[in-house]
Amino acid sequence: MTQPTRTWTPTHGDPYRTVPYRPARIPAAESLARAAQLRERMDGRRTVRQFSTDPVPEQAVRDAIACAATAPSGAHQQPWTFVLVKDAEVRRRIRAAAEEEERVSYDGRLGEEWLAALRPLGTDAVKPHLTDAPELIVVFQQRHWLGQDGTKRKHYYVDESVGIAVGMLLSALHLSGLAALVHTPSPMRFLQEVLGRPANEKAFAVIPVGYPAKDCEVPDLVRKSLDQVLVEV
Repeated sequence: MTQPTRTWTPTHGDPYRTVPYRPARIPAAESLARAAQLRERMDGRRTVRQFSTDPVPEQAVRDAIACAATAPSGAHQQPWTFVLVKDAEVRRRIRAAAEEEERVSYDGRLGEEWLAALRPLGTDAVKPHLTDAPELIVVFQQRHWLGQDGTKRKHYYVDESVGIAVGMLLSALHLSGLAALVHTPSPMRFLQEVLGRPANEKAFAVIPVGYPAKDCEVPDLVRKSLDQVLVEV
């Protein structure tokens, strides 16, 4: 029997409550097969900067955002807002503002050490992905909860919580056959202004979503192997 959908409401200071959790246990062989397949599929994920302008299935993007919103968060405060930008004019304004900030950064604000780290990736101040990709997801972090009456409550582990959610978003998009890029123009205050977000929200990342362009190329990168990132004790 399908459980009725419940509407989230703030739970600050509410009593601790539990519900049963009894997920079906997957046989070991099936678990290993699923893990191997997932590892192979995720190894094919790449950051894309050359997007086709072709539309994408909007529900797939919405479902990916819904997956991201299942991420764990500090005190289950879910301190995130995902703004899905489809309007071409709004994307043009975001690109113009982002490129203005990026020009300042690439002209010296980043510092030579950071610029040297970026050089192998071939990035610069021109950001066509912001208008070529048919949709943008702008992720905001909520530094505190803000009630309709102006009441404020501090959120905890906001950076960690939103970072996990973005990782899950990228995974969901990739597994749905879509390409994405994490773009973090600095500073990002213009995003709050362009998108009319409230004062308790701070831009975290801009994620263009779409299909790779037919002539898309990506940097020739090598990922660290498992034995380079895993320590077993």
